[in-house]
Amino acid sequence: MSKKRHEELKKLIAHHDYLYHVMDNPEITDFEYDKLFNELLELEKKNASFDISDSPSQRVGSTPLSAFEKAAHRLPMLSLANSYSPEDIFDFDERVKKFLNQSEDIEYLCEPKFDGLSMELIYEGGRFVKALTRGDGTVGEDVTQNIRTIKSLPLKLSTKTPPELLEVRGEVLMLKQDFARLNEAQQENGQQTFANPRNASAGSVRQLDSRITASRPLRFYAYALGATDGIEFATQKSIQDYFAEVGLPTLRNTELVRICKGAQAVVDYYHDVEKLRPELPFDIDGIVVKVNSLRLQDDLGLVARSPRWATAAKFKPEQSTTIIENIVIQVGRTGALTPVAIMKPVKVGGVTVTNATLHNQDEINRKDVRIGDTIVIQRAGDVIPEVVSVILEKRPKNSVPFFIPKNCPVCGTEVIKNEDEVVSRCPNPLCIAVVKESLKHFVARRAMNIDKVGDRLIETLVDNKLLSRFSDFYRITKEDILNLDRQGDKSADNIIKSIEGSKKPTLARFIFALGIRFVGEQTAKHLADHFITIDNFLKASEEDLLAVPEIGPKVAKAIGAWTSNLELVQEVRDMLDLGVNIANPVRAESGPLSGKSFLITGTLPIKRDDAKDIIEKNGGKILGSVSSKLSYLVVGDDPGSKVEKAQSLGVAIISWDDLQKML
Repeated sequence: MSKKRHEELKKLIAHHDYLYHVMDNPEITDFEYDKLFNELLELEKKNASFDISDSPSQRVGSTPLSAFEKAAHRLPMLSLANSYSPEDIFDFDERVKKFLNQSEDIEYLCEPKFDGLSMELIYEGGRFVKALTRGDGTVGEDVTQNIRTIKSLPLKLSTKTPPELLEVRGEVLMLKQDFARLNEAQQENGQQTFANPRNASAGSVRQLDSRITASRPLRFYAYALGATDGIEFATQKSIQDYFAEVGLPTLRNTELVRICKGAQAVVDYYHDVEKLRPELPFDIDGIVVKVNSLRLQDDLGLVARSPRWATAAKFKPEQSTTIIENIVIQVGRTGALTPVAIMKPVKVGGVTVTNATLHNQDEINRKDVRIGDTIVIQRAGDVIPEVVSVILEKRPKNSVPFFIPKNCPVCGTEVIKNEDEVVSRCPNPLCIAVVKESLKHFVARRAMNIDKVGDRLIETLVDNKLLSRFSDFYRITKEDILNLDRQGDKSADNIIKSIEGSKKPTLARFIFALGIRFVGEQTAKHLADHFITIDNFLKASEEDLLAVPEIGPKVAKAIGAWTSNLELVQEVRDMLDLGVNIANPVRAESGPLSGKSFLITGTLPIKRDDAKDIIEKNGGKILGSVSSKLSYLVVGDDPGSKVEKAQSLGVAIISWDDLQKML
C-alpha cells in the first residue's frame, strides 16, 4: 500500500508543481502542498528501496561537487546568425528561397529570443537523466544535479509512450520579479547582488553545491530539439506542441509564438514583440526565426557553426552617456592595431562599462570620436560595449581629431594598411604584442587546450624570456616555473601536466592553434579532413588548397604564405620533435571512394551518421552543401530541393544502393 501511495504522491506533487510553476494556476494552498510533500519525504525515509529517481524530493539539492564533468552533445548546439535590423529578415528570407530554389513564401515559426542560459535536457524512456550546458557547442558541462532542482521541470514526461531518447533544448532563466526578490535577499544578507537576471541564472546553474541552486528561483523553457530515438516530427510547431503535451514548459499557448508566412509577417511580429518587451515577465533580446518545415531545414543545412534555416533579429540595446578619458591602441595576434576608448565608468543594462572598441581609423573618422568627448554608449547584443555617437555640443573647445599612430606603439615598426582592408597592422612577426597574443591563441581551449596556462602566465613567461614561440611551451621545465614569482610546487606540477596533456591534439585543433590568418575552427577541420596529415598540409600548393571544400583564393593565399615561411614550418617540426603527436582524422586515405565527395539528402535505409561513417571509412569525403566540387548526391526518400540544384550543376545523383555497389 505504501509503495502505491508513494507513486501517487510523486504524480500528484508533479501535477501541482506544473500548475504552480508553469501554468501559474495553483489548485491547492501552500499548506496543503507542504502536507503532501512531507508525506512523501516520510515514506521515502522509511522505505529506502523505493524508486526516487523521478521524485520531487530530489529537487532540494544534494552533496556539493568538486568540479563539473565535461560531456559531449550528441548533436552540436549551434549558434544563430543574427542582426540588429528587422530589415535583415528580408535578406535572410531571400537567401532561404534562393537556396531552396523557390519563389513562394516560406512558413516560419517565430518566438522570442530568451536572454538566459542555453541548456540541453536528456530524457531516456521518459525520465530526466542529464543536463548539459551549451559549452562550445560540441562539449558542455554536466549540471544535472542543479537542473534537477528546477521545479517547473518534469523529472518524468507526462506520457504513457515516451521515446527511448528525447533531447530537449531550451533556456534557463529567472523572472524579473523573482530576480528583484533574490537581489533584495542577497543585499539583506550582506551578499553580493547580481547585475541582471541572466548573470543570476548562469551563476545559479554553475554552483557546485546544488542546494544553493535549489534556493534560487530558476525557470526553464523548452524550444528546440536535439537527438531523438523513437519519435519523429514534421515541423518546429509540432515539436513545441509535443513538449507542451508531455509537461515541458513552453511559450506555445501565448501570443509570443507565431507562425508567419513570408518575410513581411516576420517583420510585423518583430515589431509586435518589441512593443511587448517591457511588459514581459522575463528578459528577451530579440526574436528567433526558424523555417517551420523540418524537411526544408534538412535541405538548407548549415553554414559553419550556424544553421541556414534560422536567424535571430535582436532589439536595439539599452544606452547610456559617458566621457572618453583616453584612447589606447591594442595590438592583436595578426598585428591588427585596434583603438580602444577608455571611458568614465557607466552602467549600461545593469553592467558597469569602462572600455569600448573603436574598431579602426575609418570608424573613428565616421563617428568623429575624440578624447574628451561625451558619447552615447550601448552594449551590442546587450554584451559588447560600443560607441553609438558623439554629443557634439558637449565637445571640449581644445578637442583634436584622433589618428592611429603610423608606428606600432609596442615595437615601433612602421604599420601597414592593405588597400582592401580597413585595419592597420604591425608587420613585425617578432613584435612582443603579436607574439603574446599568438601564444594566448595557441593555448586556448578550442586550440591546444593548455588550460593551466592563462594570459597572465604567458605575459610573465614572455617577459622572463622563457617563451617566444609555440615550441617553447614544450621546453619549459618545472624549475623554470618555480623560479617565477608566486608559483608553488603544486602549481608548477599542474602547469607542466597541462602542457604534457596538450601533446596529442587532433590535426584540426593543431592547424587552428597555429593562428594562420582566415583559418578558423571550421576551415581547420576541412583542411584536416582533406590532407589527413600535417606533412600533406605543409606541402600543399595553392592549387591543392583550392581543391578543399569551402576554401577560396583569399584563404588559400594566406595559408600558402604561412606554409612557405621556412621558419614557421621549422617551428612545426620542432614541436613534433619535442613530443607533440598529432592525431590524424580516421577517414581512410585510400579506398573505393578515395578522391570522391558526397552529400546525403532524404531518408536512407540506415541512420545518416552511419552512412557518413561508411563513406569516410572507404576514403570518401562528406561535404556540407551542393556545389561544383561535389562528386555525388546520395538521395533517399523525400529528398527535397538539393536534387534540383545538383541537376543544374551537373552533379551525379545516386541512390544508397548505387553507393553500396561502389564499395
